[in-house]
Amino acid sequence: MVQVTFKETPMTLIGDEVKIGDKTPDFKVLDNNLQEVSLSDFKGQVKIISVVPSVDTGVCSEQTKRFNDEAEKLGNVKVLTVSMDLPFAQKRWKNENGIKQIEIFSDHREADFGINYGVLMKELRLLARSVFVIDNDDIVRYTEYVSEGTNHPNYEKALEAVRKIS
Repeated sequence: MVQVTFKETPMTLIGDEVKIGDKTPDFKVLDNNLQEVSLSDFKGQVKIISVVPSVDTGVCSEQTKRFNDEAEKLGNVKVLTVSMDLPFAQKRWKNENGIKQIEIFSDHREADFGINYGVLMKELRLLARSVFVIDNDDIVRYTEYVSEGTNHPNYEKALEAVRKIS
């Protein structure tokens, strides 16, 4: 069972932990135009899913910008960021920060992603910082549930996992 803290306070994660080798759980989220998107929309592609509590905060912003910068170098890898932010706020943040290489999705409506990936923090109704690398057959090849929500993920390990399968 994954255990995480947020500002050193233990959090209860809702949903089951996703493990390396698992078939990737499907999910439904909203794009910045309020259109529903699911995992099947990216079928046949290698994917990095970067999960942040809120793109409009320090570490989350840096994490999203870092994966945006890396996406350009990764070629045919789809990089997705998921948070509980409203789609309108995500779109504003994306435009203000010149984010063009990745897509940002909102899980605010049903917390479907959060529950299916075991990252919904019950106490805050935010998503726990995490990274998932998924191959083109939708098999999980790397996971990181960041133990303290205010810390950065291990970018190099996630990128190394992507390079091995892309």
